[in-house]
Amino acid sequence: MAEQLPPLAAVRVFEAAARHASFTKAAAELGMTQAAVSYQIKLLEERVGAPLFLRQPRQVVLTETGARLAPAVSDAFGILSEAYAAARAGSGGTLCISTVLTFASNWLARHIGSFQLRHPAIAVRLDTSSHMVDFSREEVDIGIRSGDGNWPGLVTHLLFRAQYAPMLSPRLAESVGGIKEPADLLKLRILDPSDVWWKRWFELAGVPADSLEGRPDTSMGSQAYEANAAMAGQGVAILTRKFFTSELTEGRLIQPFELLGDDGHAYWLVYPEARRNVPKIRAFREWLLPEISDFAD
Repeated sequence: MAEQLPPLAAVRVFEAAARHASFTKAAAELGMTQAAVSYQIKLLEERVGAPLFLRQPRQVVLTETGARLAPAVSDAFGILSEAYAAARAGSGGTLCISTVLTFASNWLARHIGSFQLRHPAIAVRLDTSSHMVDFSREEVDIGIRSGDGNWPGLVTHLLFRAQYAPMLSPRLAESVGGIKEPADLLKLRILDPSDVWWKRWFELAGVPADSLEGRPDTSMGSQAYEANAAMAGQGVAILTRKFFTSELTEGRLIQPFELLGDDGHAYWLVYPEARRNVPKIRAFREWLLPEISDFAD
């Protein structure tokens, strides 16, 4: 079979020239002279036994033979590129995931074991921060982000919507005779009252937004911390409901009202488009999306 194949260098030049429809642009991409490109194409045409391009002023056009050959060559180089990436990464390596603390502690840490059982050669490193990483500058493979999903240059997969509601400990609710209507929450300490979710939720509930004015602006920087404070009876937190279903089921938190706020934000799996087929990224994507589907429903 090897004897039937043309020189790889000539095939590579053909692929670039076919993609650009230009010997000049192919030469620039490959770091060659235009004369060298023409020579490699001529070699390939001699091996094929037919012209591959029609030479026209300022451009080249694939012949019928060239048009049949170009897609197969392009696919072959794509397969070769993926195989090379897989060989460099091996079957393992370290997968660095950038995610907010609440997602890491309330979902990912509880499920990541099944990913590692499936892919024991891949080590996982979590970078828990609200900082939005720059994939081109930082050594991060994938991210779990909260937002509207509009990040140019990144592939995005919707995980679940970030619907929210006030939550507190049962004992704290009892301390004021129970929470019977939304305004009763104002009898208690509100954790992070400057959070825009509070204003939006109270507006949905028909409570004047200015009811929060003048309260101490205590912020803990993470829903995970605010939930712990709420369970300890330190105040009322406004939380993404899906993160705290266990705490609600076990009675450590209560959600006194079914009303959920939704500002259009959601949680997303993101990574650079060019790295879609990196083996460790593909492995994590193919594990995460089915794993989180029941949680997202």
